[in-house]
Amino acid sequence: MTLLAVDIGNSNTVLGLIADGEVEAHWRVATDERRTSDEWALLVRGMLAEHPCELTGIAVCSTVPAVLHEWREMLDRHFSDIPSVVVEPGVRTGIPVLTDNPREVGADRIVNALAAAKGFDGASVVVDFGTAITFDVVTAQGQYVGGAIAPGIEISLEALGRRGAQLRKVELLRPRSVIAKNTVEALQSGLVFGVAAQVDGLVARMIAELGADVADVNVIATGHLAPLVMAECTSFTAHVPWLTLRGLELVFARNS
Repeated sequence: MTLLAVDIGNSNTVLGLIADGEVEAHWRVATDERRTSDEWALLVRGMLAEHPCELTGIAVCSTVPAVLHEWREMLDRHFSDIPSVVVEPGVRTGIPVLTDNPREVGADRIVNALAAAKGFDGASVVVDFGTAITFDVVTAQGQYVGGAIAPGIEISLEALGRRGAQLRKVELLRPRSVIAKNTVEALQSGLVFGVAAQVDGLVARMIAELGADVADVNVIATGHLAPLVMAECTSFTAHVPWLTLRGLELVFARNS
């Protein structure tokens, strides 16, 4: 039995084949709002041809309504014989969402929180390095209680390039030192070490607000840019690259 788990983000869409809790194959493609349902179907079938399997289900979460609309149409037209679940309000996730308006919380954030609640003992803070850097807090009782959203690393770099006359896009790498000797490394230092300091600071404040002991809280990194920053942070206790896909597997199991 194999599940196709799909996390549609603002910049990238991550697809993974999951069997018995393990991600056996994965792909990351650009999220293009102009791509039609037929184009998505061709793309997905091409990926599945690379890794032949008996597909028994499809689970999708999305932060991009226009793309989700095409995915719904694609599932209806091209994969109607395969059970599918789209994470949205009304879908059972198994995690209480204790926010002012649970419907406005991104589906990917709920899925991440669910995966953390089921995969780790105790309270957790999930930091997802995507288009935005999202922080999501789960109590020891398995409740999602909120979090924070900060600009992502790539967004920050693009903004500097647009608004700074003397600045330009640079490769996202760790510079030689915090005190940079040239403009390229100065940008890299500000992005890499600046984001690391931001992450450690926010996580510390969240743990303090929870009233928990630092040693009792899991701090989980995920997202494709996590490896760039993780080593510069002091707060992380785990790195789970496919946390969202694992959460989608849990939602599918509960709703299928």
